[in-house]
Amino acid sequence: MSDVDRLAEIVWFFRKPYDFHFSIEKIFNGLYPSISKQYTIKKELAKTYSGGILPRLRSILAVKHQKGKVNHVTGDVHYLVFGLPGKSTILTIHDLGMMNHPNYILRFFLWIFWVWLPVRIARYITTISEETRQDIIKYTRCPESKITVIPNYVDPNFKPVNKTFNNRCPIILHIGTAPNKNLIRTIEAIKRIECEFWVVGKLDNRERSMLSGLSYKAYHGISDEQLKVLYEKCDLLSFCSTLEGFGLPILEAQAIGRPVVTSDLSSMPEVGGEGACYVDPYNTESIRDGIQKVITDKKYRENLVLEGFKNVEKYQIEAVAESYINLYKRALKENGKS
Repeated sequence: MSDVDRLAEIVWFFRKPYDFHFSIEKIFNGLYPSISKQYTIKKELAKTYSGGILPRLRSILAVKHQKGKVNHVTGDVHYLVFGLPGKSTILTIHDLGMMNHPNYILRFFLWIFWVWLPVRIARYITTISEETRQDIIKYTRCPESKITVIPNYVDPNFKPVNKTFNNRCPIILHIGTAPNKNLIRTIEAIKRIECEFWVVGKLDNRERSMLSGLSYKAYHGISDEQLKVLYEKCDLLSFCSTLEGFGLPILEAQAIGRPVVTSDLSSMPEVGGEGACYVDPYNTESIRDGIQKVITDKKYRENLVLEGFKNVEKYQIEAVAESYINLYKRALKENGKS
């Protein structure tokens, strides 16, 4: 048996695990059972955390000895492509939020080593939304045909759960406390709304101070099952981010059967479809008006839920797995000819 024959068909490359960043790993681990029926898959972790030049170089050197017939950098650690043969490498880019970094020098560094060079080297690029696809084209001018949009999927465990909507004092669920999750403006928006506000994420002192006097609960470090229970118990989801590569909470809420208030920009209209109320995330009055409309207009609210159920049908795990299988099939065939 030759060295090539002994290589795993597909190698997935992941960042070194963090306790607080695991969405990429969760997505691909969910896809593994379906894809592994078709192909031999090996999982490799970056040797070091993504910080500093030397640690990153060690990770790049390590992947040289871990390559397979097709190599898939699953996200975040884009620079790993520097240690892999470009002709057989797939790079998944989840978002380009880094290009909004306020420091010009750092932004230029990120553009070179996380965006422009990796996209030039990898033969195949995937991304999770049309919005991010357009961003990649904008920042790299790479051919449109090089990029395949393969969206995230909604967890099959998220299923409809009936709940009578509490229009007197609804439970509003907010997911995330990173700057792009827009928690500060959302807090301002709900101050004159009688509600219970549930936040998933770690609060800082400023956020806690703003929430004082409001009826709220904060949840940090919870399991997927605990998160699902929060969706089931809430009355509506507020997800008014200023930037998203995708926006999975929109689909999770829709799958449970909860109305969604989200932003009218970035990838969120693409993901939410007809099953969400869209607002301007930079305008607290717009956020407030959207939430109030969902609370007070029963017919509108019920239609959002129905449209949400229709929308999630486009994001089933089987279809996403099949898209990756087709890409791997193409890559193996094309590299077999190389």
